[in-house]
Amino acid sequence: MLSPLRLGRFVLSECAGERDGPAQSLRALCFRDGRSDRDDLDPACRHFIVTHGADTVAAFRVLLLPDMAGIEASYSARFYDLSRLAGLTGPAMELGRFCLHPDWHDPDILRLAWAGLTRLVDAGGVSVLFGCSSFSGTDPTPHLDAFARLARHHLAPEASAPLRKGEVLDYPALTQDHPDDPKAALAALPPLLRTYLAMGGWVSDHAVIDRDLQTLHVFTGVEIARIPPARARLLRALADSVTDTVIDLPAAPD
Repeated sequence: MLSPLRLGRFVLSECAGERDGPAQSLRALCFRDGRSDRDDLDPACRHFIVTHGADTVAAFRVLLLPDMAGIEASYSARFYDLSRLAGLTGPAMELGRFCLHPDWHDPDILRLAWAGLTRLVDAGGVSVLFGCSSFSGTDPTPHLDAFARLARHHLAPEASAPLRKGEVLDYPALTQDHPDDPKAALAALPPLLRTYLAMGGWVSDHAVIDRDLQTLHVFTGVEIARIPPARARLLRALADSVTDTVIDLPAAPD
């Protein structure tokens, strides 16, 4: 297990065994209007929470794959044809169900999460980090600034580009006449996706409508070896700056 890590007033910890009640509670709040968000992939994943005292302020799960041949076991593969990515080499990690409590906006929360993820990537020799970056709702209209930016500047290389399946929204076509406004796009991008892109990440050329979670999402990938050196140094400096700590994990609900 990853040792608990502290940054300022926040602690990142891995949920032990079935003691993932806080993660499930936050996922239920963020994704299901309070209803359970458990799925069949949860037992195969490692689950993490960021806490401030008794409050859970962020949660996410990771699925570690020994190589890209196993990518069909991922959550993302349920919505995207990822056959082209099987040509990438090395271990892979899917980041999923990332959520931030709507009442908490401290940037240290995201910094601590990425510090922990960087340690996981380094410990596992991960070569590809991937997942689905979600936009709220199923109407693309509020997200056109973000989609226009993605379509013009951040599409996956053709050799690795996810192919289409499921209920697809072709956002390059939707935004071909939409202005490219960097400031508006930055404000419209989810925080997690902004970080992916800053690391040289890329996205699918389409979004998928997820009727189950009532979101739109785009497949997002980062090849670790292609992260710009300055950004890689910052991430590792951040990972080194957090403090290993000892905490009492909150008990799971009955």
